[in-house]
Amino acid sequence: MDLPSTIAIDGPAASGKSTLGALLAKALGYLYFDTGVMYRAVTLAALQNDVDIFDEAAIGQLAEQVRIDVGPASIDDGRDYDVMLDGQDVTWLIRKDTVNDHVSDISIYARVRKAMTEQQRRIAKENKVVMVGRDIGTVVVPDADLKIYLDASVEVRAERRYQEMLERGEPADYEAVLRSLKNRDHIDSSREIAPLKPAEDAIVIQADCLGIQQVLEKAKELVYRV
Repeated sequence: MDLPSTIAIDGPAASGKSTLGALLAKALGYLYFDTGVMYRAVTLAALQNDVDIFDEAAIGQLAEQVRIDVGPASIDDGRDYDVMLDGQDVTWLIRKDTVNDHVSDISIYARVRKAMTEQQRRIAKENKVVMVGRDIGTVVVPDADLKIYLDASVEVRAERRYQEMLERGEPADYEAVLRSLKNRDHIDSSREIAPLKPAEDAIVIQADCLGIQQVLEKAKELVYRV
Protein backbone atom coordinates (compact mmCIF):
# COMPACT_ATOMS: atom_id res chain seq x y z
CA MET A 1 0.00 0.00 0.00
CA ASP A 2 1.30 3.43 -0.95
CA LEU A 3 0.80 5.77 2.00
CA PRO A 4 0.19 9.49 1.47
CA SER A 5 3.51 11.28 1.03
CA THR A 6 2.26 14.71 2.12
CA ILE A 7 -0.20 15.02 5.00
CA ALA A 8 -1.65 18.44 5.82
CA ILE A 9 -3.10 19.17 9.27
CA ASP A 10 -4.83 22.50 9.79
CA GLY A 11 -6.88 23.90 12.62
CA PRO A 12 -7.33 26.81 15.01
CA ALA A 13 -4.96 27.69 17.83
CA ALA A 14 -4.79 25.14 20.69
CA SER A 15 -6.80 22.53 18.79
CA GLY A 16 -4.05 19.97 19.38
CA LYS A 17 -2.84 19.88 15.79
CA SER A 18 0.84 20.23 16.70
CA THR A 19 0.65 17.33 19.15
CA LEU A 20 -1.22 15.25 16.59
CA GLY A 21 1.26 16.15 13.87
CA ALA A 22 4.25 15.16 15.99
CA LEU A 23 2.72 11.84 17.06
CA LEU A 24 1.52 10.96 13.56
CA ALA A 25 4.88 11.79 11.99
CA LYS A 26 6.67 9.65 14.58
CA ALA A 27 4.31 6.73 13.96
CA LEU A 28 4.87 6.93 10.20
CA GLY A 29 8.57 7.81 10.27
CA TYR A 30 7.87 11.11 8.49
CA LEU A 31 9.27 14.60 9.04
CA TYR A 32 7.10 16.60 11.42
CA PHE A 33 6.89 20.13 10.08
CA ASP A 34 5.08 22.78 12.11
CA THR A 35 5.08 25.60 9.56
CA GLY A 36 4.68 28.20 12.28
CA VAL A 37 8.42 27.87 12.90
CA MET A 38 9.05 29.60 9.57
CA TYR A 39 7.36 32.78 10.78
CA ARG A 40 9.20 32.52 14.07
CA ALA A 41 12.48 32.26 12.19
CA VAL A 42 11.72 35.40 10.16
CA THR A 43 10.80 37.20 13.37
CA LEU A 44 14.10 36.14 14.93
CA ALA A 45 15.99 37.30 11.83
CA ALA A 46 14.31 40.70 12.09
CA LEU A 47 15.25 41.01 15.76
CA GLN A 48 18.83 39.89 15.13
CA ASN A 49 19.23 42.41 12.31
CA ASP A 50 17.39 45.30 14.04
CA VAL A 51 14.72 45.45 11.34
CA ASP A 52 11.60 47.32 12.45
CA ILE A 53 8.89 44.71 13.08
CA PHE A 54 6.25 47.12 11.82
CA ASP A 55 8.06 48.06 8.60
CA GLU A 56 6.16 45.69 6.32
CA ALA A 57 8.31 46.38 3.26
CA ALA A 58 11.57 45.76 5.13
CA ILE A 59 10.27 42.60 6.77
CA GLY A 60 8.98 41.34 3.42
CA GLN A 61 12.39 41.91 1.84
CA LEU A 62 14.08 40.09 4.71
CA ALA A 63 11.73 37.12 4.36
CA GLU A 64 12.62 36.84 0.69
CA GLN A 65 16.34 36.83 1.43
CA VAL A 66 16.66 34.32 4.28
CA ARG A 67 16.80 30.56 3.82
CA ILE A 68 15.02 28.46 6.40
CA ASP A 69 15.41 24.69 6.56
CA VAL A 70 13.50 22.21 8.69
CA GLY A 71 14.80 18.67 9.06
CA PRO A 72 14.88 15.66 11.38
CA ALA A 73 16.23 16.32 14.87
CA SER A 74 20.03 16.02 14.94
CA ILE A 75 20.39 16.59 18.70
CA ASP A 76 18.66 14.67 21.47
CA ASP A 77 17.62 17.68 23.55
CA GLY A 78 13.84 17.40 23.39
CA ARG A 79 13.42 18.96 19.96
CA ASP A 80 11.06 17.44 17.37
CA TYR A 81 13.09 18.79 14.43
CA ASP A 82 15.95 21.11 13.52
CA VAL A 83 15.23 24.67 12.41
CA MET A 84 18.10 26.32 10.54
CA LEU A 85 18.19 30.02 9.65
CA ASP A 86 20.86 30.73 7.02
CA GLY A 87 22.84 27.82 8.45
CA GLN A 88 22.38 28.81 12.11
CA ASP A 89 20.62 26.35 14.43
CA VAL A 90 17.75 28.43 15.83
CA THR A 91 15.52 25.59 17.01
CA TRP A 92 15.31 26.94 20.55
CA LEU A 93 16.04 30.61 19.84
CA ILE A 94 12.73 30.95 17.97
CA ARG A 95 10.91 30.08 21.21
CA LYS A 96 12.20 33.15 23.05
CA ASP A 97 9.64 35.55 24.55
CA THR A 98 10.78 38.36 22.24
CA VAL A 99 9.85 36.17 19.26
CA ASN A 100 6.54 35.17 20.85
CA ASP A 101 5.70 38.85 21.27
CA HIS A 102 6.04 39.71 17.56
CA VAL A 103 5.45 36.61 15.43
CA SER A 104 1.73 37.38 15.02
CA ASP A 105 2.56 40.85 13.68
CA ILE A 106 4.94 39.48 11.06
CA SER A 107 2.86 36.48 9.99
CA ILE A 108 0.09 38.64 8.51
CA TYR A 109 2.34 40.39 5.98
CA ALA A 110 1.54 39.26 2.43
CA ARG A 111 5.17 39.19 1.20
CA VAL A 112 6.22 37.19 4.23
CA ARG A 113 3.48 34.62 3.72
CA LYS A 114 4.31 34.31 0.02
CA ALA A 115 8.02 33.83 0.73
CA MET A 116 7.37 31.30 3.49
CA THR A 117 4.87 29.38 1.36
CA GLU A 118 7.53 28.92 -1.32
CA GLN A 119 10.02 27.61 1.25
CA GLN A 120 7.41 25.33 2.82
CA ARG A 121 6.65 23.80 -0.56
CA ARG A 122 10.36 23.21 -1.14
CA ILE A 123 10.65 21.32 2.14
CA ALA A 124 7.50 19.32 1.41
CA LYS A 125 8.94 18.16 -1.92
CA GLU A 126 12.16 17.00 -0.25
CA ASN A 127 10.52 14.81 2.43
CA LYS A 128 7.66 12.56 3.38
CA VAL A 129 6.06 15.04 5.70
CA VAL A 130 3.27 15.81 8.12
CA MET A 131 2.76 19.56 7.76
CA VAL A 132 0.89 21.48 10.43
CA GLY A 133 -0.47 25.01 10.25
CA ARG A 134 -3.49 27.12 9.40
CA ASP A 135 -3.36 27.27 5.59
CA ILE A 136 -1.55 24.06 4.63
CA GLY A 137 -4.38 22.29 2.82
CA THR A 138 -5.83 25.46 1.33
CA VAL A 139 -2.71 27.34 0.22
CA VAL A 140 0.66 25.76 0.93
CA VAL A 141 0.10 22.25 -0.47
CA PRO A 142 -3.42 22.18 -1.92
CA ASP A 143 -2.45 18.94 -3.69
CA ALA A 144 -1.58 17.17 -0.41
CA ASP A 145 -2.41 13.47 -0.44
CA LEU A 146 -4.38 13.74 2.81
CA LYS A 147 -5.87 16.83 4.44
CA ILE A 148 -7.08 16.84 8.03
CA TYR A 149 -8.76 19.76 9.77
CA LEU A 150 -8.63 19.35 13.55
CA ASP A 151 -11.27 21.42 15.30
CA ALA A 152 -12.68 21.98 18.79
CA SER A 153 -14.81 24.66 20.41
CA VAL A 154 -12.97 27.71 21.66
CA GLU A 155 -14.07 26.91 25.23
CA VAL A 156 -12.56 23.41 25.09
CA ARG A 157 -9.35 24.76 23.53
CA ALA A 158 -9.08 27.45 26.20
CA GLU A 159 -9.53 24.90 28.99
CA ARG A 160 -6.82 22.67 27.51
CA ARG A 161 -4.35 25.54 27.16
CA TYR A 162 -5.20 26.76 30.67
CA GLN A 163 -4.48 23.31 32.12
CA GLU A 164 -1.22 23.05 30.16
CA MET A 165 -0.07 26.38 31.59
CA LEU A 166 -0.88 25.25 35.13
CA GLU A 167 1.02 21.99 34.60
CA ARG A 168 4.08 23.99 33.51
CA GLY A 169 3.83 26.10 36.65
CA GLU A 170 2.93 29.24 34.71
CA PRO A 171 0.45 31.84 36.01
CA ALA A 172 -2.84 31.26 34.21
CA ASP A 173 -6.29 32.77 34.06
CA TYR A 174 -8.95 30.86 32.10
CA GLU A 175 -10.91 33.96 31.06
CA ALA A 176 -7.73 35.63 29.79
CA VAL A 177 -6.80 32.51 27.82
CA LEU A 178 -10.32 32.36 26.37
CA ARG A 179 -10.20 36.02 25.29
CA SER A 180 -6.79 35.51 23.72
CA LEU A 181 -7.94 32.49 21.69
CA LYS A 182 -11.11 34.25 20.54
CA ASN A 183 -8.98 37.17 19.35
CA ARG A 184 -6.55 34.83 17.58
CA ASP A 185 -9.44 32.99 15.91
CA HIS A 186 -10.83 36.29 14.65
CA ILE A 187 -7.46 37.36 13.24
CA ASP A 188 -6.78 33.99 11.62
CA SER A 189 -10.21 33.56 10.04
CA SER A 190 -10.72 37.15 8.85
CA ARG A 191 -7.31 37.99 7.36
CA GLU A 192 -7.27 38.67 3.62
CA ILE A 193 -4.27 36.45 2.95
CA ALA A 194 -4.82 32.72 3.51
CA PRO A 195 -7.62 32.87 6.10
CA LEU A 196 -8.10 29.90 8.40
CA LYS A 197 -10.73 27.51 7.01
CA PRO A 198 -10.97 23.83 6.13
CA ALA A 199 -9.99 22.89 2.59
CA GLU A 200 -12.97 21.71 0.58
CA ASP A 201 -11.58 18.18 0.49
CA ALA A 202 -10.30 18.13 4.08
CA ILE A 203 -11.61 15.57 6.55
CA VAL A 204 -12.71 17.32 9.73
CA ILE A 205 -11.98 15.69 13.08
CA GLN A 206 -14.05 17.28 15.85
CA ALA A 207 -11.98 16.78 18.98
CA ASP A 208 -14.15 18.31 21.72
CA CYS A 209 -14.79 14.97 23.41
CA LEU A 210 -11.68 13.10 22.24
CA GLY A 211 -8.32 12.57 23.92
CA ILE A 212 -5.16 12.91 21.87
CA GLN A 213 -4.73 9.14 21.51
CA GLN A 214 -8.27 8.86 20.13
CA VAL A 215 -7.54 11.67 17.67
CA LEU A 216 -4.31 9.94 16.65
CA GLU A 217 -6.12 6.67 15.99
CA LYS A 218 -8.66 8.46 13.80
CA ALA A 219 -5.86 10.13 11.86
CA LYS A 220 -4.02 6.82 11.38
CA GLU A 221 -7.23 5.25 10.08
CA LEU A 222 -7.40 8.03 7.48
CA VAL A 223 -3.75 7.52 6.50
CA TYR A 224 -4.23 3.84 5.82
CA ARG A 225 -7.57 4.39 4.09
CA VAL A 226 -6.20 6.80 1.44
